[in-house]
Amino acid sequence: MTQTAIPAKRDIWLAVRRGLALRCPQCGKGRILAGYLKQAEACSCCGLRTGDIRADDGPAWATILVTGHLVSPAFIIFAHRDANFPLLPFLIVAGLVVAIGGVLLPRMKGLFISVIWAMRAGEAMADEPL
Repeated sequence: MTQTAIPAKRDIWLAVRRGLALRCPQCGKGRILAGYLKQAEACSCCGLRTGDIRADDGPAWATILVTGHLVSPAFIIFAHRDANFPLLPFLIVAGLVVAIGGVLLPRMKGLFISVIWAMRAGEAMADEPL
């Protein structure tokens, strides 16, 4: 009879906080990204390999969702038919979209990588055939 070790449970909320801070989900010290969106192969402090975790389109989807919800009210407030310069609301909202999206996108990628790591998604169990 073979006993299999049950892996230790990982704290998802801690991983969320560390992912949003662009830090390693395991130790919280190393960086999870090697560039703006380039994923680091491994943590420089603890050696955790996160380069194999695929976030795919999740970060872009979450960034668009959050940015849209934050910017839509501003566009509705600023857009007036009788405005002296009707292009101004568009320019303001477009600037907000670019700024918010630019700040959020790497943080969402860190968040997705950390949550995938914390949930052990994609890890094959030792006794299960692939």
